[in-house]
Amino acid sequence: MAGIRRRARIAALQALYELDCTKHKVEEALARLRAGGTLAQEALSFTEELVEGVLQNKSELDALIKKFAPAFPPEQMSIVDRNILRLAIFEILFNDKTPFKVAINEAVELAKAFGSDSSPRLING
Repeated sequence: MAGIRRRARIAALQALYELDCTKHKVEEALARLRAGGTLAQEALSFTEELVEGVLQNKSELDALIKKFAPAFPPEQMSIVDRNILRLAIFEILFNDKTPFKVAINEAVELAKAFGSDSSPRLING
């Protein structure tokens, strides 16, 4: 069974994927997660922190991806890979509760679970 924070990251990835593919509002995506009833309150709180943090810092996160992975601009990446990278970079830069190594490992695990065969290698750099 995945830990609370991993489940929160999965839910955050799902919400970010939805928001990237649709014109839904963030409140709608988060309300769907709350209504699903599958996440504990602690996981929901962390999910909301991740989603809102990524969205508030999306321009900066994408600029960093472009700077450090110029061969893979965010707008040309798969939606899954793009949002996994955004989540990981957000956690590394803006969440002092998540150790660097944990953020990287969790991003690679998300890539293995939800990305393509090449996603883990891309995410791991």
